[in-house]
Amino acid sequence: MKRPFPWERSYPPSLSWDAPIEVSTVSALLDRGLARSAGSPAFDFRDRTITYRDLADKVDRLAAAFLARGLGPGSAVGLYLPNTPYHPIAFFACMKAGIRAVHMSALEAERELAHKLKDSGARVLVTTNWAGLMPKAQKLKEAGLLDLLVVGDDAEWGPGAFPLAPMPQAPGITTIADLMADAGGAIFPEVAIEDVALLQYTGGTTGVPKGAMLTHANLTAAVSSYDQWYVGQGRALEGGRNILVLPLFHIYALTTILLRQVKHGNEMLLREKFEPESILHDIEVKRATAFAGVPTMWIALTNLPGIEKRDLSSLTFCGSGGASLPVEIEQRFRRLTGHRLGGGWGMTETAPAGTNLPLDGPGKPGSMGLPLPGIEMGIVSLDDPRRELGPNQKGEIAIRARNVMKGYWNRPEETAAAFVDGWFLTGDIGHMDEDGYFFLVDRKKDMIISGGFNVYPRVIEEAVYEHPDVEEAIVVGVPDPYRGEAAKAFVKLREGATPLTLEALRAFLADKIGRHEMPAALEIREALPRTAVGKLSKKELVEEERAKARLREAS
Repeated sequence: MKRPFPWERSYPPSLSWDAPIEVSTVSALLDRGLARSAGSPAFDFRDRTITYRDLADKVDRLAAAFLARGLGPGSAVGLYLPNTPYHPIAFFACMKAGIRAVHMSALEAERELAHKLKDSGARVLVTTNWAGLMPKAQKLKEAGLLDLLVVGDDAEWGPGAFPLAPMPQAPGITTIADLMADAGGAIFPEVAIEDVALLQYTGGTTGVPKGAMLTHANLTAAVSSYDQWYVGQGRALEGGRNILVLPLFHIYALTTILLRQVKHGNEMLLREKFEPESILHDIEVKRATAFAGVPTMWIALTNLPGIEKRDLSSLTFCGSGGASLPVEIEQRFRRLTGHRLGGGWGMTETAPAGTNLPLDGPGKPGSMGLPLPGIEMGIVSLDDPRRELGPNQKGEIAIRARNVMKGYWNRPEETAAAFVDGWFLTGDIGHMDEDGYFFLVDRKKDMIISGGFNVYPRVIEEAVYEHPDVEEAIVVGVPDPYRGEAAKAFVKLREGATPLTLEALRAFLADKIGRHEMPAALEIREALPRTAVGKLSKKELVEEERAKARLREAS
């Protein structure tokens, strides 16, 4: 693909695709925020303020403590932390000491945590004494997977929303406070921008999680691409108050909120969990200017009784990411509140910059937007990834940019298979129109082959969401003796909705999807499974259906 790229003609006049993309170390972002806003709030947490000066001081002391323990360039430290100030303190301390941070989900099972520790080589784990985390961390220590367990006392930040476990007293376990007190001074190492800053493990619906190697350059390039996108459309980068309730162990929150806001010295309203009324309090009372959430959060807010009467006037930006937002939800939210939901597409492997919807203008329903500055994208054939497809032809999305990961940790064969001629093959199926807008159809591995036809669950889900009684929906492929596979819809109904039958749903969908796409089964549930980030999750439902199929075959 040669310039000018198709999407450039859809860019607003003041936005340039070839705007300079800055790369640096991640620590340099905090240095910049400190220089601008030393005495200003970095975080509002439990109605307490943590200034940039406070943050930088704690980061320096913990980084020095890591170095004193022999941890530095070439070392790895696991971060098993929820949304508390301990996360940014520990994360930036790793960055300053040249350590690879390894993100652990606060909701992962012990076996998943053990896999990440063994795979990453991390022998040190930083956590907090939440009752939901501490016992798992201690088991990992007792199993011999850790040399050092570092625990932050949650009580330091005042009363919280979750119960606490007793602070442990055992060899090889210390507190963050004690570790920092013993550190003393330090000479911080030179960190190269091509050093791996973060191992961010990918989810996916199948297979063992693998660590995407994100370098300092990858992360800071992603920040710069987002910055150029916003400043090129007349948006100020400094001075906002951002709600940070997305999990910091996820790349979406880490890059698009934490790193970007720290770079510009902005305030973040750090929250432990998502509660609609708490979010509305932050908007109405604390006058938050920006809120980014995952689709399930926007579904909850859209369905909140009286949302159309709430005062959301302080918001200058609302964004949805982490998963595809149903078109019906976006349209309903805009009707009720007058606020447009921004959004886009990205992946763990792209840190996660990819595409975004223009901030103004009509947009294109169902589109994931245009590539950000500095990012090249295209559609390639599923049969031959070296063959580029033209406008409106369906294929695999490929991406090439400074923010694309270095590769998968300790998986050279999988890394080689993921790249072709410098392009990363995303595994996402979509198309690009003649104006350079990209449209996501589905994940390649989620595709259902039914009677020889390719069926894409997202197409069905979008149609199901149009039903007035449907609150949430997931569609997966299930074994079918005639078609090979068929679509099954799992649905959560709105409160007070009348029962929904498969026949009624199929009748509703009759003019919206093809006959080969019609769900062959429907299951109504009180709740649908979610990932640790709060996204709807297909993995559990796929596993359930496979287990049922195995039982049928055995009987």
